[in-house]
Amino acid sequence: MKRSVAPLAIFAMLVPAFVLAGPAEDKGLEIAKEADRRDEGYGDSRSKMVMILRNKRGQESKRELDIRTLEVKGDGDKSMTVFHTPRDVRGTALLTFSHGVEPDEQWLYLPALRRVKRIASNNKSGPFMGSEFAYEDLSSQEVEKYTYKYLKDEKVDGVDCFLVEQYPVSKDSGYTRLQAWLDKDEYRLRKIDFYDRKGALLKTLTPSEYKQYLGKHWRAHKMNMVNHQTGKSTELIWSEFKFKTGLKDDDFTRTRLQQVL
Repeated sequence: MKRSVAPLAIFAMLVPAFVLAGPAEDKGLEIAKEADRRDEGYGDSRSKMVMILRNKRGQESKRELDIRTLEVKGDGDKSMTVFHTPRDVRGTALLTFSHGVEPDEQWLYLPALRRVKRIASNNKSGPFMGSEFAYEDLSSQEVEKYTYKYLKDEKVDGVDCFLVEQYPVSKDSGYTRLQAWLDKDEYRLRKIDFYDRKGALLKTLTPSEYKQYLGKHWRAHKMNMVNHQTGKSTELIWSEFKFKTGLKDDDFTRTRLQQVL
């Protein structure tokens, strides 16, 4: 599903894995496809973000970023994440080409070294810039990246939700499964649990403070990722969303990655 940052979201095509699917798998897939369909057509977007890193003692460090996203028809979205503060990470930028079945492509520009580093597929479960978000969390969550199973209806903070379990198709994923709660009214992600390669609960992402744009597209203005195994957390605070700003493919290249400031 193409909900911009990834994690965030569980945001369509049938693939052979679904041929023998049963009723729970069919319903899980249909919920995922409907969430994806509802966010189609945003074109491109720009936004600002504050990333707050907290250690297990509650000590904080803050970073300010710009996020740019381009919707790609027939494939996953493209995105550019650019750090502005603090000074030691200013100019650091991540370029992501998301795909469906094929592995995502990601490049990280490190201004101190003046070089672009490609993120290998088997390294995408690693933490992004010291946060509790993995590199794979930052790509758009295309429907084809998972198989699905509807588990049950359940409330989250009093809101009626579908609970859907997702199983990553990629062998390089850092997760064995994800459990996602989407509200029944708008198919917005309300909560998602990530389970590590041993099957243990690793992290929980909680989006909140949703606002609607262009009469259709919902965006969470806060996302909080808690690591249950380390006690650390990362909060993302979004602002200044703008859509259909005229971004093009040429704005998402490895050359542009080094010219973001």
